[in-house]
Amino acid sequence: MPLFYKKDINPTTSLAIWKIEEPESFFLSYVPLSNAITHPHKRLQHLAGRYLLQYLYPDFPISSIQIADTRKPFLENEKYHFSISHCGDYAAAIVSSTERTGIDIELVRPTVAKIAHKFLHEDEIKQLIDFNINKQVVDSDNLQTELLAKLTELTLHWCAKEAIFKWWGLGDVDFSEMIRTDNFKMSQEGILDSRFIKNKMEYKLQGHYKVFEHICLVWLSDN
Repeated sequence: MPLFYKKDINPTTSLAIWKIEEPESFFLSYVPLSNAITHPHKRLQHLAGRYLLQYLYPDFPISSIQIADTRKPFLENEKYHFSISHCGDYAAAIVSSTERTGIDIELVRPTVAKIAHKFLHEDEIKQLIDFNINKQVVDSDNLQTELLAKLTELTLHWCAKEAIFKWWGLGDVDFSEMIRTDNFKMSQEGILDSRFIKNKMEYKLQGHYKVFEHICLVWLSDN
């Protein structure tokens, strides 16, 4: 059973990561394919994410999942709040019976440096140590230790903003202007303080993160 990671956050909220090694038929024996996804690997990711929902809460009503105009999956009666993410051969999910949630999992890849200006505010760029990564190095496949650390830090910022975007759930978010991370010091796991600024309101949020080998995970909930 390729359960990669599981964490019980509090009595009503849990998350897990699944490493996808099974064929599609395994997941289809537990959960339905609820929309027309034609790409084989995306189908596996979709199914694994929904499989995790029932893995965390066996009575989770998979068939009742609806998709909002913002593409956020939800349950109309909000019996459970949940969020799903996937990258490569991994799927992650967080489920809570009491709190709004958000989760994101990403592979650490050189391409994150090329798009950093799209999701980082200039104040965040100033916080990052040695942000300027030589483009020639980024384009290579040679991830030295120092470069890997920089790319991991960028990926964690990206994950945090994706998780907050999912927590918000209503779309229309400028990642660089509306979601800010503060005083971040990278470690293998810890807390990532953030602010979400929308409609002249500022929400102070606390994301939690964990770094695996070449994988970053960030999650948050209302508490």
